[in-house]
Amino acid sequence: MKRPGTESWQGYWTTKIGWAESGTILVRGYRAEALIRALTFPEATYLVIRGELPTRARARALDAVLRSGLDQAFISSAVPAARFAASAAPEAPAAAIAAGVIAFGSVTGSPRECAEMLAAAHAARTRDGLSRAEVAHRTVEAYAKDKRRIPGLGHPVHRRREPRAAALRAVALELGVWDEQARLFDAIAREAARRSGHPLPPNLAGVIAAVLLEIGFEPLEMVGLGVLSYLPALIAHTTEEIREGRPLRIIPEALGARYAGPAERRLPKRYEKEPTRARDGP
Repeated sequence: MKRPGTESWQGYWTTKIGWAESGTILVRGYRAEALIRALTFPEATYLVIRGELPTRARARALDAVLRSGLDQAFISSAVPAARFAASAAPEAPAAAIAAGVIAFGSVTGSPRECAEMLAAAHAARTRDGLSRAEVAHRTVEAYAKDKRRIPGLGHPVHRRREPRAAALRAVALELGVWDEQARLFDAIAREAARRSGHPLPPNLAGVIAAVLLEIGFEPLEMVGLGVLSYLPALIAHTTEEIREGRPLRIIPEALGARYAGPAERRLPKRYEKEPTRARDGP
């Protein structure tokens, strides 16, 4: 038996992503300086995350994804979070940007949940030999039975057409990367709208999920890519708040803040204590 403190730390952390030593930086086996000279940001992003260089179509599709998170100001839950944090601590813009990132989630813009749904539906179709319409019906029925919201569909403002989602889908079609899983997403959207009786347009997170699946990304990787696409907006809002905003923003009653608790009341007598008497002098 080894004594505590004598264990070997060899191999405690290993990585396939990159390495640095004196005079050399490797990223997925390529020298960093070569990547700086030759690759675009989407190509380098794809390489770092997926481990290999993308095809031209995949790189262009990822570029469109990273440009799709254009600002929607206060419709996005991430923006108020970032601006509140910036107003409270203008000396810490990175913390404000991070506060905005933390506000991303299953309801507010992450592509992961939709991608997981599409991957499971595609696997079921392959396994059971079903048509797209059959798989879409089964998927929508399952979500309805569990009273769950179908990820990737619907928007609080864009009731009939989410312009960014439509534009990204059009780019993916032009590039030939709107393929099997993405078309399955279309079928699920049609079935969900038919069942609900009103339009349920694909939202940006849903279209991003479909595109990223088609170009080789896994759902877990999409969480960060969704954030990455919206980072320019968070940077812009954070810096604008610091330069032009108000210190320590609050939500006043005029803007909807309301108290709905009990009216003012006294503590029961059993909680009342005599005031502490001041001690006499030394």
